[in-house]
Amino acid sequence: MNWFFEALTSSVGKKLLMAVTGLGFCGFLIAHLAGNVTMYGGGEAFNAYAAKLHSLGLILRIAEAGLVFFAIVHITTGAVLFFQNLRARPVRYHVKKTAGAQSLAAATMPYTGILVLLFVVNHLMDFSFVDKAHASIYQIVSEKFSNPLYVILYIVGMILVAVHVSHGLWSAFQTIGANHPKYMPFLRKMSIVFSILIGIGFGTLPIYVSLIS
Repeated sequence: MNWFFEALTSSVGKKLLMAVTGLGFCGFLIAHLAGNVTMYGGGEAFNAYAAKLHSLGLILRIAEAGLVFFAIVHITTGAVLFFQNLRARPVRYHVKKTAGAQSLAAATMPYTGILVLLFVVNHLMDFSFVDKAHASIYQIVSEKFSNPLYVILYIVGMILVAVHVSHGLWSAFQTIGANHPKYMPFLRKMSIVFSILIGIGFGTLPIYVSLIS
C-alpha cells in the first residue's frame, strides 16, 4: 500500500485526484440541474422530485457521503498544489514567459474555487440544512428567490461555477490522458459549452421563480 499512497501524494497523483473529483462534480452538476429544472413545472412538480429523491434513503445518504469525500479530497489537494506552486514561483514565471499567457479561468482557478466553496456552503445552509417541517422545499426556494439581492448573488455564484468549470473540465480530461492534438480542441470547446449551459441553466432558475412567485 505504500507505493499506492506515494503515487497519490506525488505531483502527478495530486493532479489525478483533482481531475477525478472534478469530473465527479461535473457529473453532479448535470444531475442536480436535471432535477432543478422541474421548477419550471411549478411547485407540485419540484416537490414531487424532492420527495422522490429523499425516498432513495440509504442510496441518497451514500451519494451524499461520496460527494463530501470528493469535496474534501478536491479542496485539500487543490490547496496543497496551490501552495506548492507558490513555493515554486520562480520556475512558474519562467514557464509563463515561454508558454504564453494563461486564460482568465486558468489563472483564477484557486480564487474561483474558494468563492465557489463559500457559495456551496451558503447554498447548503439555505436549502439543505433548514427546517422543512412547516414549509415545502419549493416554498423555501420561492421565499429565498423573492429577494432580488439574493437572486443577484446566486447568479454571480453560478457564473463563478461556470468560469471554474470552463477550465477545470478540459484540464481534467488532459490530466487523465486525453491530451492529444486531435481531441483537445474539441474538449476545450466542449468545456466552454458545458460551462455556459451550467451557468445559464442554474442562473435562469432564480429569475423564473422570482417572476412567478
